[in-house]
Amino acid sequence: MFRPMRRGKQELSQAEVDQILEEGTSGVLAVAGEGGYPYAVPLSYVYAEGKLYFHCAQAGHKLDALRREPKASFCVIGQDQVVPEEYTTYFRSVIAFGKVRILEEDGEKRRAIERLAAKYAPGDSQDQRSRAIEREWKPLCMLEMELEHVTGKEAKELRSQKSQ
Repeated sequence: MFRPMRRGKQELSQAEVDQILEEGTSGVLAVAGEGGYPYAVPLSYVYAEGKLYFHCAQAGHKLDALRREPKASFCVIGQDQVVPEEYTTYFRSVIAFGKVRILEEDGEKRRAIERLAAKYAPGDSQDQRSRAIEREWKPLCMLEMELEHVTGKEAKELRSQKSQ
């Protein structure tokens, strides 16, 4: 169902993919939008236990699309160094494919938002985090992406630097 990477020599290991997903701060979620148009939206996320978690409002284009079709892809750029003299970029990126579901049960929703809060505000105390979550709880929607296929790729120049 998923194509093999065309340039297999540039494929990242699972450990490298995990590192990019763990360290990244944003990515782009692509869903099947209205009228046959794709809809891609930048999002903050957290990667935990092999899944991706996102927060959003309880209504909007993204949720409408996911209710129609839960299949989505998510892209994270781990490095994008422009090298003008070579007319290229030295990049590292990950693309994940999977199904997204809305977390309905309060316990799993709470665990997801706590992970997200800990990632983006690591210096906050648990008490501060809990207060912030409580303030935003009512309008909060949490999404979980169950990963079905993930690939990572880097510029051939970065690959050759590793083998030296």
